[in-house]
Amino acid sequence: MNSFTADLWKVLNIYYLTFVRVLPRLALAVVALVITLFVAHYIRKLIRFKLLKHTDDVLLTGFLAQLTYWVFLLIGLSICLGVVGLEGTVSKILAGAGLSAFILGFALKDIGENFLAGILLAFKRPFKIGDLVDTQGVHGRIIGLNLRETIIKTLDGKDVFVPNALILKTPLFNYSVDNFLRLEFTLNLDREVEHKKAISLIKSTLLEIDGVLNEPLHQPLVHIEDIDATILYIKTSFWIKSKEAEINAPIIKTRVIDQVLSALKQEKFTYQSPKEDSLK
Repeated sequence: MNSFTADLWKVLNIYYLTFVRVLPRLALAVVALVITLFVAHYIRKLIRFKLLKHTDDVLLTGFLAQLTYWVFLLIGLSICLGVVGLEGTVSKILAGAGLSAFILGFALKDIGENFLAGILLAFKRPFKIGDLVDTQGVHGRIIGLNLRETIIKTLDGKDVFVPNALILKTPLFNYSVDNFLRLEFTLNLDREVEHKKAISLIKSTLLEIDGVLNEPLHQPLVHIEDIDATILYIKTSFWIKSKEAEINAPIIKTRVIDQVLSALKQEKFTYQSPKEDSLK
């Protein structure tokens, strides 16, 4: 028993002496780590500030600043381990990280896929903050992008987090690239009406309405879409240009339908309730 106690104290004494010997290095490493955290945070803010002076791309600026932060932090951590005397540990950690990344790549395939997609979208993407988009059945404005998902605020106020991989794989409709938007609706006229006169009346009415465009490539279009035994279906398409399409489009479309129906009624054309088509 006395021999066991003596051996135990001997081992504890060795650990104590080793700890005392390493303590200055450990303290220096802690100080170095604190300085690294402070400097990395400062550099991230500095890079974001400098980049925003030369570009209005908030998404790319944020990504580059965050990437620089983590790179600087890893370099600082490696230095701290070297100060403690764990230089060999750094290489082992890097080797282990490579193996772990290979293994986790299969286990966390979706997360890795979204991460890589986030990097691609940060450098080249079909939208910017504030754009009105439609993807995966989600219609709203882009309010954020991180390395995993794109955040869209729908027109009824919901925040939807769409995985970046899906953004790259599926079609995305951006209504804010040039702010042009085509609106449509269909009128159901009695078959016996003079359709040429009706089409001419509808088109002339459209051209008098404020907000309806009449320029090359963006002119109103009125034509017969279909016909049956009693009804003549007249399809009307027109263009608007607005940065706030979700607000202005319904207002302008309501105004157009109201004035077209009033013009038809004034000229004694008979019609049924109009059938509205979805925005395109």
